[in-house]
Amino acid sequence: MDATKTLAPTQVRELSTDSALQSTTARVVSIDILRAITMVLMIFVNDLWSLQHIPLWLEHVPQGVDGMGLADTIFPAFLFIVGMSIPLAVAHRRKKGDNSLQLLLHIGSRSLALLVMGVFLVNGENIHAAATGMPRVVWYTLSCLSFILIWNVYPKTIRPWLARTGQGIGIVILLTLAFVFRGGEGDNIDRFSVYWWGILGLIGWSYLVGSLITAFSGKRYELIVAAWILFCVLSMVSSANMISEDSILQWLPNPIIGGTLPAFTLGGVLTTLVFQHFRKQNALKPMMLLLLVLSAGLIVLGLYTRTFWGISKLGATPAWLFICSALTILAFMVIYILADWKGKAHWFRFIKPAGTDTLLCYLIPYFAYAGVTLLGIHWPDMMLTGGVGLVKSFVFALLCVWVTGFLSRKGIRLKL
Repeated sequence: MDATKTLAPTQVRELSTDSALQSTTARVVSIDILRAITMVLMIFVNDLWSLQHIPLWLEHVPQGVDGMGLADTIFPAFLFIVGMSIPLAVAHRRKKGDNSLQLLLHIGSRSLALLVMGVFLVNGENIHAAATGMPRVVWYTLSCLSFILIWNVYPKTIRPWLARTGQGIGIVILLTLAFVFRGGEGDNIDRFSVYWWGILGLIGWSYLVGSLITAFSGKRYELIVAAWILFCVLSMVSSANMISEDSILQWLPNPIIGGTLPAFTLGGVLTTLVFQHFRKQNALKPMMLLLLVLSAGLIVLGLYTRTFWGISKLGATPAWLFICSALTILAFMVIYILADWKGKAHWFRFIKPAGTDTLLCYLIPYFAYAGVTLLGIHWPDMMLTGGVGLVKSFVFALLCVWVTGFLSRKGIRLKL
């Protein structure tokens, strides 16, 4: 949708209360808006590295420091929102007729795609440009271009063989990149590997856990609650360094064994289940009261566990889990009141592409940074300092959203 055009009255209604209340399997506009805001903020805080003399509370808190800045709240919010979308997505696929095997394959393929993208982007962080034969920005550009070629939803006007050819080219590029990659520093050169999973990979593992538990719990919601508690306990056990190196749990990937990240996603799942339950009964005020109480309880739990392990994103501590989960629930409540109760969803239409084409929006900055680097563009110091720099980064985030919407209208849309 073009953010420069005025929505027709019928479109406004589709973005407000009526559509949000029609079906438990329909898209919930408030979740899309929350996702869009989170993505805009993610691009914004990821650009703060280019600035100087900005408030410390905006930035990430260093490793080992007990504290949290704005940047430390964005990724957990996104994980939580991933979880909020899972019950809706599972119900939608069930309604379409997917059986358990088809649903399992869908979940597995989406998770694998996110893991692949995450690992390629992480290898870009560790690339040895001279040994690989290309600078980091070229690696990122080719990787992101391949992601688009492989996972783009090609318009029906494009012949199937052209779409398959595009996907094949994307796969060949990724395989070639993996083959030529050399990483490390100095004489310590290594090959393509999993240094860590990257943001997309961490989302992939969390999505996998949350989706499998949701899909196969069915209507037995107590199993999802039990799973959330289990991963919260794992978060505490991991923070206390109580998992021995010879434990069978060590066979699990670190993002899962740590407990914190899957707990974020399962918390989002439970929030949507609460939302659906009260929405069916049209009991929205009791829902808001319950969510407020749950948020308060999570904050208290976060403050209590902070006394043991501190609050740290890089440490993935329980306090970070509980407090960020509460903040995301509160943000959802505010947006739901604005978008659904007050019918102000059109206020957010200019960032809509960030909520509906989120993966593409996430990749756009990589192309932008590559373009600036390869063209030798140097911003004036004034644009990289203080308040002016912050405005620059925020405008940059909005431009990425605009480009996403433009590409979407031209037939480039990523769907896993």
